[in-house]
Amino acid sequence: MTAPLTADAHAYGLVGDGTADDRPALQKLVDALGDATAADGRPRTVRVPAGRYVIRDRPVLWRSGVSLIGAGRGATCFALCNPGAPTRPVPLAWFTTAQHGAGRDNHIADVTFAHFEIDGSRVETEEYEVLAKGLGLQYVLRGRFTDLYIHDTAATGFGCDFLQDTVVEGVLAERCGRQDPGEDMGGAGIGIGVGGWGPVERTAITDCTATGNGTNGIFLELQQDDWVPPRGIRVTACHTEDNRYGISDWGADGLLVTGCTMLGNHVAGFDVSAQGTTSVGGRGGIVTGCVIDGNVGDGIALGNTPGPYAFRGNRVSGNGRYGYWQHNLAGGDQEPATDIVLESNDIHDNALDGIRVDAPLHEPAIFGNRVRNNGRRAAPATDGGGEGVHCGPLSLTDENADWLPGGHRGKELTVGDGRNAVVTGNTATELTLAPSRPGADTAWPDGTPAPGATYRLPDCPAPRTGLTAAAAVVHPYVHGNRVRDDGHPRTQTHAVWIAHEATWTGGRVSGNDFSGNASAATRFDSAPSGGRWRDNDG
Repeated sequence: MTAPLTADAHAYGLVGDGTADDRPALQKLVDALGDATAADGRPRTVRVPAGRYVIRDRPVLWRSGVSLIGAGRGATCFALCNPGAPTRPVPLAWFTTAQHGAGRDNHIADVTFAHFEIDGSRVETEEYEVLAKGLGLQYVLRGRFTDLYIHDTAATGFGCDFLQDTVVEGVLAERCGRQDPGEDMGGAGIGIGVGGWGPVERTAITDCTATGNGTNGIFLELQQDDWVPPRGIRVTACHTEDNRYGISDWGADGLLVTGCTMLGNHVAGFDVSAQGTTSVGGRGGIVTGCVIDGNVGDGIALGNTPGPYAFRGNRVSGNGRYGYWQHNLAGGDQEPATDIVLESNDIHDNALDGIRVDAPLHEPAIFGNRVRNNGRRAAPATDGGGEGVHCGPLSLTDENADWLPGGHRGKELTVGDGRNAVVTGNTATELTLAPSRPGADTAWPDGTPAPGATYRLPDCPAPRTGLTAAAAVVHPYVHGNRVRDDGHPRTQTHAVWIAHEATWTGGRVSGNDFSGNASAATRFDSAPSGGRWRDNDG
């Protein structure tokens, strides 16, 4: 076989009729072009015309210097399936450390994957298999992944690790992690393992969209706990919605997240924690200019990090629990997080506290923020049933109710025989409910409750504050914040609450506006020790 610089897939045996197995022809072509590239150092390109190309029972082992270019999303589609190999994952292209000895000295270089679709809906393994991805490459140098639509894979859609001088742009990942129940590793829209190239990995993830994926929309994960968390990774102008987590930093250093939207994710919009395989949280990151809104749980959840981390100029609003939650998960780093910065954020209309500190902080700086109208979960307990009660796929309506609008946000609704759903919002008579899992179209996986079903909602918690300290806070700098409530009714009970289990030592709290909250400006169940409190209105 001759090896041109650009090869038309049809001329080399690919059919694209949606029935024939195109994997053998594609593998043969990739091998031929890879051999030619290895011989003369000139990268090759496979151009794939419009069609539906079946990749059956085995993935294509990829080769350095071979690019794959389609005719566009929806035009060129690679349909993955494994009817003859139910235990085998079938990504379109793979090259990994465990299977193929991938490493710094045995890597994939100078490749582009662009302008095609990957449909993973027909891959079904007997047990959840993290390798059942759309793309599964490790150690990529000078790669470009652009204008890809990856959907319905059993595990992560775009699951490529250790990317150096690589751009991931315009990737749409929908309903990936189909077989992941939500607690296993993988199952994300875009999941990138980091650390393999050393302390710097120059990777840009830009203009990508991840919706309805089983775990994360986008995650960065340190792959070995003795590796140095790498710098050099940027996430820009991406959109994550209806995933378990929106964007997660599980082990990078200095991750830059800019101009992204994180909406309607089930646990948190932005997450730093020990959830990853190595239980290492990120550190040194900067999140700026993002909209983190309407997540079922928390807006920002930060923990298991030594710090620092900075959040500047973000909108954190309408979330079902806390706007910002400082916490630590078991199994990860438990030392106090140092130099956490919250600056010039608009933190408003969250169901519980605007800022909640449940893990130790050292030298935090909280300044110039507007923390307002939080504590929206203010409606009392209620129950009902009978005439006027009916459910939709994502709703419950009681025509006889008169609820406080937004007052049940984040509560767990119990219906009839114990079926539960989470409330994302409400009017006076209708509850809006979260899907039962990411990508689902109903809150009721066992069927919509019958008309007249009984229901109950729990009471609201109190206090619900702008800033709550429920752990050790040492030398905080809290300055120039506006922490108040001008809603009708007011639901943010206090500007600042130091809970009985907290200690607040030293630091400076000055120049803040703490007036206009529902109950009082401050509540000290544990008195602050030392430091300076002055010139605070209210």
